[in-house]
Amino acid sequence: MDIKACLAALSSASGPSGRETPVALEAMEWVRRYCRQPNLHSAGIDRFGNLFACYPCGKPNAKKIVLDAHLDEVGLLITGAEDGFLRFRSVGGIDPRMLPNREVTILTEPPTFGLVAVLPPHVQKPGDANKSIPLDELYIDAGLTQEEGEKLVGTFAVPRGTVQSHLNDVVSGKALDDRAGFVTLLRTVELLKDEELDTDLWIMGSSREETNGGGALVGAFGIQPDCFIAVDVTHARTPDGPKEETFPAGKGTVIGIGPNITRWMSDRLIKKAEENGIPWLPEVMTGHTGTNAWGVQTAREGIPTAVVSLPLKYMHSPVETLDLADLEATASLLAAFVKDLAKEGGEFLAD
Repeated sequence: MDIKACLAALSSASGPSGRETPVALEAMEWVRRYCRQPNLHSAGIDRFGNLFACYPCGKPNAKKIVLDAHLDEVGLLITGAEDGFLRFRSVGGIDPRMLPNREVTILTEPPTFGLVAVLPPHVQKPGDANKSIPLDELYIDAGLTQEEGEKLVGTFAVPRGTVQSHLNDVVSGKALDDRAGFVTLLRTVELLKDEELDTDLWIMGSSREETNGGGALVGAFGIQPDCFIAVDVTHARTPDGPKEETFPAGKGTVIGIGPNITRWMSDRLIKKAEENGIPWLPEVMTGHTGTNAWGVQTAREGIPTAVVSLPLKYMHSPVETLDLADLEATASLLAAFVKDLAKEGGEFLAD
């Protein structure tokens, strides 16, 4: 599988929370073309917008593991118009500092080009250049009349952008949170294609993580897994980032540890990383993990959950930046975790 091509295809698809269908369909094409082994049994999109694919092991009454990465991205929702300029609110946690001068795609049919308007420095008031503009003072300019703008109330928009390659196998683009996580799942399936598994493997591209996590909760409720791993992103280190809250890019996968993460799962992830020489770092998560694992842990009668993350720079921006070595390390760890899971984790997976 061409990792960069897959990232580019998924990143360029538009899929803000609640409107994930285009990216889910694109992701499904990659599942069907490149991840048929081991024996893709079923794949589809459920009524809540989650993509799922099942790889059964063929053993009777086999336990089930779900590997999840959300497909939605942060975006904008148009709320009104003034002289044809569009007012909007955020869908998910968009930082307003990165919006001025930003090109956006308005999700009309066909899509409409727009940009977030900004005053040039010549007409700004003294001191304005040093201030962040509040979201409710920003507008999208798409060259519309007032009547045309009013018709777009309730329409979604997303930042425009394509994946770019940097030096040393580093890439950047929009929506790598968490399309890179889903590519990691596809790479995991590829690594397991010649292995005889003893559990049924499910991968899920979940919806609505950036707003309420409902997609993973609904998906896990339906699949009824015996354990669940949320594959998401965490903050990669930059010169201005706090070292205690960030992780160096290119140094491996990040394993969550905390009270809302199932002990045997985090222990097994660490053990498999050590046994297989996979570089890893611990992330202490004392409360809400900020991932789909938070809601899924209390689905049904309770589902054992874990969190594995990719270090990502500039999260929730159109230039999110990822080191592909971390993606590969994460996929290798997930494959090692899944292999012989029922055999080696029997006491934890027992009825």
